[in-house]
Amino acid sequence: MVHFSSINRFIIKSIYSELPLNYFSSFTKCIHSLPQSKPRKPLKQFTENSRKASKSMCKNGVEDPKVYMRNTISNIYRILKYSTWETAKEHISKLGIKWDSYTVNQVLKTHPPMEKAWLFFNWASGLKGFKHDQFTYTTMLDIFGEAGRISSMNYVFKQMQEKGIMIDAVTYTSLMHWVSRSGDVDGAVKIWNEMKENGCYPTVVSYTAYMKVLFDNKRVKEATDVYREMLESGIPPNCHTYTVLMEYLVLAGKYQEALEIFSKMQEAGVQPDKALCNVLVERCCKAGETNVMTQILQYMKNNHLSLRYPIFMEALRTLRIAGESDTLLRLVNPHCAPESINNDDSPAIIANADDDSLEGGLLLILLKKQNLVAIDHLLAGIIDKSILLDSWIVATIIEVNGRQCRPDSALLAFEYSMRMGIDLERTAYLALIGMLIRSNTFVRIVDIIKGMTRAGHSLGLYLGSLLIYRLGSARRPTCAAKIFNLLPDEQKCTATYTAMIGVYFSAGSIDKALKTYQTMKKKGIKSSLVFLWKKRYVTSSLLGVWHIDYLLWVTASPAECNFWLIRVLGSQCSSRKFRAYEHAWGNGRGQ
Repeated sequence: MVHFSSINRFIIKSIYSELPLNYFSSFTKCIHSLPQSKPRKPLKQFTENSRKASKSMCKNGVEDPKVYMRNTISNIYRILKYSTWETAKEHISKLGIKWDSYTVNQVLKTHPPMEKAWLFFNWASGLKGFKHDQFTYTTMLDIFGEAGRISSMNYVFKQMQEKGIMIDAVTYTSLMHWVSRSGDVDGAVKIWNEMKENGCYPTVVSYTAYMKVLFDNKRVKEATDVYREMLESGIPPNCHTYTVLMEYLVLAGKYQEALEIFSKMQEAGVQPDKALCNVLVERCCKAGETNVMTQILQYMKNNHLSLRYPIFMEALRTLRIAGESDTLLRLVNPHCAPESINNDDSPAIIANADDDSLEGGLLLILLKKQNLVAIDHLLAGIIDKSILLDSWIVATIIEVNGRQCRPDSALLAFEYSMRMGIDLERTAYLALIGMLIRSNTFVRIVDIIKGMTRAGHSLGLYLGSLLIYRLGSARRPTCAAKIFNLLPDEQKCTATYTAMIGVYFSAGSIDKALKTYQTMKKKGIKSSLVFLWKKRYVTSSLLGVWHIDYLLWVTASPAECNFWLIRVLGSQCSSRKFRAYEHAWGNGRGQ
């Protein structure tokens, strides 16, 4: 059966208009000879009368919009929260809804004020045809437990037992959790044993909650036994179980074991979620562990997970204290890791925007607007008045001026911190040092190192050696010596001694270089191959070839001697001197 759509009818009509008249009749016959479908019932035309009729129907038969249960629950919560109980009871009674266990439980789960929740719970028990079940009792028990009302919680639990309400693992787990939170660990263990004695089989949530109670209270062996029991029962651990295990391992300093579990849980098909990663990063920050944190951040980056803002700020501080790069952290949280302070969402500004001092608030506003000249004038006035600012504000001023290449303003903030006894973060001191080196202002670096040491921060072996070497290149042996003396004894090693000797050689102070070297040897610090090459090369160019004999005599091994005789002496001595040197060396070293 053929049916022509509107577009087909349009095409046919177009064909008709193009055909000559003598073809019209024959073509019409052909069309009518085709099988015809039954004509459809025409649509009723919309007239003015029908429009009026529809309006009258809307006026006479208006139906109330559909009210969803979630809106009803929210309304009941607001009534309980903002009204007295007598007023709230009157309003709730007039709602005209069917009160069943689900509805009452949902109202309790909104956590209205504790007293009104209990009054509502008792009011519901008096309703005709309503009876509380295990779900409503457990929710009421949770409300008392969260408020720290353990006696009231036990009273509700006793009511459940007296009325014969079924008590499942969820109720026992909730009871155990809140009892342990109150500090009664033995009571929590007693509840666990009671649950098992009553034939209530623990779930993975119950096992995980009990393990956390034991781990938090240093009962490691018992927690391990519970974990083994869970596995033997055929209950696979979930993501939260792994979280509890790794959280304990990180706090116990067993970082490698934590990483192994992090890897094995993925092999078992359990993917770490956002909550797990946030908990582990937070624990790593408290322990000062950056290696595990880096592994977790890499996983979060690959799986598009992000940190909560407070944990992000804590991780940022931890990485800065450790002197490590925060690039990966900023890739994980690109939305809260701005690169400049003029961004209104800057972490330092937002996190401390509630500073209560007028001067601190003004400095924050000026920092946001990048009005650094006004900051200089305001800071100068604060110094004269001896007004104390927070250390993070001073550190931010130093870092901002460092990015803008304004060393004088940064030094002004540093002088203020020294005068007021404010200890800055390590990154602020390093920003100052870097800025002064770039501007070839080496005189104040010693003062910054002193302030850094007073604040309890270490320059570090690598940065200390690099800074001493840089001062040597700038022909500042006095500054380099002061910085070397400020280093702790554990950082006075081959690297720093080599840098210091290189400074003296570069300045032409050969006697001081040799004296430093002798001090190094007396302390039992061994010289490295790079150290020997540097002294030999510099000495050969300054003193001539015969002075190298002294250094070779006390440092080099026979194998090194052969190499350096060919490398250094062979290119600078005549054959006669070379043979004489080789003979003297052989007699002195028994070769």
